[in-house]
Amino acid sequence: MKYILLSGGSGKRLWPLSNDTRSKQFLKVLRNEEGQLESMVERVWRQLKSADIDQSAYVATGKVQREILQSQIGEQVPLIIEPERRDTFPAIALAAVYLYSVESVSLEECVAILPVDPYVEDPFFEHIKKLEHVLRESRADLALMGVKPTFPSEKYGYIVPEPSPDTGETFMRVASFQEKPTQSKAEELIAQSALWNCGIFAFKLDFIITLLIKKGLPIQYEELARQYGKMDKISFDYEVVEKTKNIAMLSYDGVWKDLGTWNTLTEEMSTPIIGTGIMTDASQNTHLINELNIPITVLDVPDIVVAASPDGILVASKESTPKIKDIIKSIEQPPMYEERVWGKYRILDCVLGENDHKAVTRRLCILAGKHHSYQVHRSHDEVLTVLSGTGEMILDERLQPVQAGDVIRIPAGTRHSIRALTDLELIEIQNGTGAFEENTVELCTTWTEIVRLCI
Repeated sequence: MKYILLSGGSGKRLWPLSNDTRSKQFLKVLRNEEGQLESMVERVWRQLKSADIDQSAYVATGKVQREILQSQIGEQVPLIIEPERRDTFPAIALAAVYLYSVESVSLEECVAILPVDPYVEDPFFEHIKKLEHVLRESRADLALMGVKPTFPSEKYGYIVPEPSPDTGETFMRVASFQEKPTQSKAEELIAQSALWNCGIFAFKLDFIITLLIKKGLPIQYEELARQYGKMDKISFDYEVVEKTKNIAMLSYDGVWKDLGTWNTLTEEMSTPIIGTGIMTDASQNTHLINELNIPITVLDVPDIVVAASPDGILVASKESTPKIKDIIKSIEQPPMYEERVWGKYRILDCVLGENDHKAVTRRLCILAGKHHSYQVHRSHDEVLTVLSGTGEMILDERLQPVQAGDVIRIPAGTRHSIRALTDLELIEIQNGTGAFEENTVELCTTWTEIVRLCI
């Protein structure tokens, strides 16, 4: 069986730590068995390895998340890149077509679609392995996994099983499925023994490929990627699951949580404070997450979340945190913090001038052994000041060492790359016009290729 992890969502519900590139699954707020902070995607990938299914797994994600995924779970993890965000049905369709036309996977192969951010224990992934048997034994078009609801939530899909005699089968037939009902309808469904959908969808590859053919959509990856922007933004639950009649289900009795809001995420944090801060004893059930280099003090305020990052500061009652996605709609700014495959950066200041001129100041950390691509900026100059560490830099095919105290000027049109020998901390000031990212041209990416150009 092949496994596809969906990792394409935007980061709104856990603002200000999450943003359009650093979605909730990338926040390092959970602790592993060694006591180290890890993100949801690092936790899930570690669990896939433990279940020995990582070698059959792929991650479907957008272009903007490619580098943060590679920085957290490795550059060797196979990625299926979406040209843009189009919801889960287009993402699953693109992943299925990739398996079929690029990887030459058999139409009889079973495929399991997994969320990248559930909070589950290791047995959950052993349970997922059973879905292949369920598909083949039941001859269903789809197989789902359900867990018993703890309250009538409007956030989840509900699976209503058919009443069935005790035949010894490990699965149940599904009578109906409803995605995100009203609270009153959710109460009715729970009364019918409905289970929450765990976000798992399993099917034979032939099921999705046949569906795409019926819809007149391409089944070659490159062509579907070209037409991707024309596909409807609709979830797999609405487009496929609610319309499919022949569905089987596997129930799961273990721990399953969706850590999609601050109040649910903080329930699984092992410490009330991450980062620099002080809280008094009377601040019961309060959590503080601080990514800034300034202290935050909370005095006698219970049941709140305080989160601070370069993107903003949030102070909210835990009960109100689910509203954050709607509240921040009016905030328009690019991500102020990003992780890349070579390290990370934080925007310290952005000054907008006349005639589309701007100056952006960033603090960069390039990890030892990592490097930028060999690139050229068409419309802006850069000045780098090395704060700490050692490295080497190529400027227009000339190799030179860099160390703390060095100031390097990079005029527009200059080919350049920098490589860290030890962790490099730099201040970078960009001056110019237009969109800096769009006006940057990558010439090559591997250090071997870059050095070869200098010989």
